[in-house]
Amino acid sequence: MSREPLSVVILTFNSEKHLEEVLASAAFADEVLILDSGSTDRTLQIARKAKCRIERQEWLGFGRQKQRAVDLARNDWVYVLDSDEVITPELRKEILNTLEKPIHFAYTVPRLNHFFGKAIRHGGLYPDATVRLFDRRKARFTDDAVHEKVVTDQSIGTLHHPMIHYAYDTVEEFIAKQNRYSTLGARPDRFKSIVNPWWTFWRMYVIKQGFRDGWHGYLIARLYAQYTFWKYVKGSKKS
Repeated sequence: MSREPLSVVILTFNSEKHLEEVLASAAFADEVLILDSGSTDRTLQIARKAKCRIERQEWLGFGRQKQRAVDLARNDWVYVLDSDEVITPELRKEILNTLEKPIHFAYTVPRLNHFFGKAIRHGGLYPDATVRLFDRRKARFTDDAVHEKVVTDQSIGTLHHPMIHYAYDTVEEFIAKQNRYSTLGARPDRFKSIVNPWWTFWRMYVIKQGFRDGWHGYLIARLYAQYTFWKYVKGSKKS
């Protein structure tokens, strides 16, 4: 049966770490488009070896950069994949089956996040579903510099098989990335900087049962609480 042609689009910047596995998982698509923002490692070499289409764009912020990649794609149906995410064989089959006769114009996809070498299934981090497969004529990314999302006025369907997300390999990597994210999304508020970190920890570790992931669950809840503190304290005026 014929299906809608698909472009997988991926943003890269010094993304060599998992890129070979990521690109291998996306090779079933009719097009794999890399939008690079100035990599100096082996990212582009890996992409060329995988015969990806490579385009370049100075960094615009996550929302605008992803929309730029979507606009550059040759096909109207796109799957937006991060450079540390892997499409599993089960998800690949589900995508292809969906594209034979799409019922919706956009679909959410669950992510199985890996933190520090462990798949995390609690703490509110699974299924972590976001819209990734969509018809670009009916949906688009917001312009947010961070925490961007796909918006549409059409109905949204659900894919059930998760992709794998290599979120963070080390605590140091988490701290460095979330320090950058908290700067991009800073919302100075002294009251929230006191209260919200405690709530973040309680929600993730107790309410969302992060304790079921053992030490990893405790560590992740503590780290996200720290990120919450940074987000609300950055940019605050001195008194």
